[in-house]
Amino acid sequence: MSGPWSGPTLRYILVTGGVISGIGKGIIASSVGTILKSCGLHVTAIKIDPYINIDAGTFSPYEHGEVFVLDDGGEVDLDLGNYESFLDIRLTRDNNLTTGKIYQSVINKERRGDYLGKTVQVVPHITDAIQEWVMRQAKVSVDDDGIEPEVCVIELGGTVGDIESMPFIEAFRQFQFKVKRENFCNIHVSLVPQPNSTGEQKTKPTQNSVRELRGLGLSPDLIVCRCSTPLDTAVKEKISMFCHVEPEQVICIHDVSSIYRVPLLLEDQGMVDYFCRRLDLPIEMRPRKMLTKWKEMSDRSDRLLEQTSIALVGKYTKLSDSYASVIKALEHSALAINYKLEVKYIDSADLEPAALQEEPVKYHEAWQKLCSADGVLVPGGFGVRGTEGKIQAINWARRQKKPFLGVCLGMQLAVCEFARNVLGWEDANSTEFDPETKHPVVIEMPEHNPGQLGGTMRLGKRRTLFKSTSSVLRKLYGDAEYVDERHRHRFEVNPELKQHFEDRGFRFVGQDLEGERMEIIELEDHPYFVGVQYHPEFTSRPIKPSPPYFGLLLAASGKLQNYLQKGCRLSPRDTYSDRSGSSSPDSEISEIKFPSLS
Repeated sequence: MSGPWSGPTLRYILVTGGVISGIGKGIIASSVGTILKSCGLHVTAIKIDPYINIDAGTFSPYEHGEVFVLDDGGEVDLDLGNYESFLDIRLTRDNNLTTGKIYQSVINKERRGDYLGKTVQVVPHITDAIQEWVMRQAKVSVDDDGIEPEVCVIELGGTVGDIESMPFIEAFRQFQFKVKRENFCNIHVSLVPQPNSTGEQKTKPTQNSVRELRGLGLSPDLIVCRCSTPLDTAVKEKISMFCHVEPEQVICIHDVSSIYRVPLLLEDQGMVDYFCRRLDLPIEMRPRKMLTKWKEMSDRSDRLLEQTSIALVGKYTKLSDSYASVIKALEHSALAINYKLEVKYIDSADLEPAALQEEPVKYHEAWQKLCSADGVLVPGGFGVRGTEGKIQAINWARRQKKPFLGVCLGMQLAVCEFARNVLGWEDANSTEFDPETKHPVVIEMPEHNPGQLGGTMRLGKRRTLFKSTSSVLRKLYGDAEYVDERHRHRFEVNPELKQHFEDRGFRFVGQDLEGERMEIIELEDHPYFVGVQYHPEFTSRPIKPSPPYFGLLLAASGKLQNYLQKGCRLSPRDTYSDRSGSSSPDSEISEIKFPSLS
């Protein structure tokens, strides 16, 4: 079914969820986008969050997981990180739509008098605003080639039936008629529980959820069932009968070894063929190179034998979602060198001397984890709790010559640690934690306004220039002269004290365009001691790992020097092939491209 589009019509795929939240709608929406993109279509994605916050910037990581940052500085839901990673696209803050943003835009219009004295109501004003936002944002190009998207995948957060998502459901009930049925498709993701007592797969929650969705005016085209084991045929037929869909419209996503298997599962169950018919997509039925790489990647993750461990020293370690992008960046890098990754979560407060008195068991366990790891990662964070423990971990990594990567706050604390223990400035600190310190090695940025928390940081994509040609990180970035990476911070290294550090081998190898902000640190005579002020995890991709994390994994597995000597190439067995077969001996790491430097 190849050929030109029948008009420049955009296709919309709405992903809703039932029974419980946190069911995996984000991964399923990303996977749907991935298999369509692998067919040669341009795909964009929108995430709708029914909460009233304007954005995710003021959330605690325990509240909603990590805050994801986009190129334009938008602080958004973690699902946008999945879309960017799976689809290899660049989104903007307007791709994340919240109730707060919609109401704010409608109230602003009302204050300006745009509604000409009418009573402003949920229907039609809020629902119209939602539809206009979606139609406007769906046309914005998210690929490097600047071509307008052909398919827009929209994920509606929360669960069908929630009081806060009602205006959105109503908006899409109207929307399906506005854009015509042949351009709109609804995927409903539902849970099929399997109680341990009987082991039987229960369809009643899915039936109720679909009935509720129908009652609100949306009819699912595909029902994606999340279950722990593959769906029995009888169960599939029962869902088909009671939910008013054909058996092939019931798709099963059971628990799999890796999230990279999900696009392959959807593809195997004929989702592409279904979309071709249902949305009249002009897709050529040919082998899809991009999915071949995904298959190779997921097969590889199941076969890994060698293992390397990274100690993640943070303060939100009770919820792994707090560091979701960091973990994924580590996984991408570990996969690229054929290693299984073990992340050892260490609550930094447990490393502090005070913990030895109060909870000696936790203290010794934390130190045992740290000392047995192959590498140490100190990620970003806010607030004073646990900072001394992070400094202890950095001190240990520096003295023991353990590979170390400090991100954002992790880099700032590496500067504090070096100032205290090498330069002899015992009270050296960040003014964030000790405003009275005599050695303020980390200071507040001049333009930051401390009165408000929302959106007052240095946010989004900024350019960093390399000041040294011998920098390890520069080599890992493909000997680039500069990199564009995403920032999220309020404090920075004090540029006035720079020379004291450089005289002792603590190099600031990357700075901003004006040369005032210290962006990258490296320590001489150390296998890998790197700190970056930006957050490289936000631009890591499964087939293009982030260079700072990649360097940490190479160093932790003892491969870094060999890799650098070979001119930054991996051995053939570690590369992803360009063909459907296995990697040929002469293919190099051309498939593992690094984030674009344009």
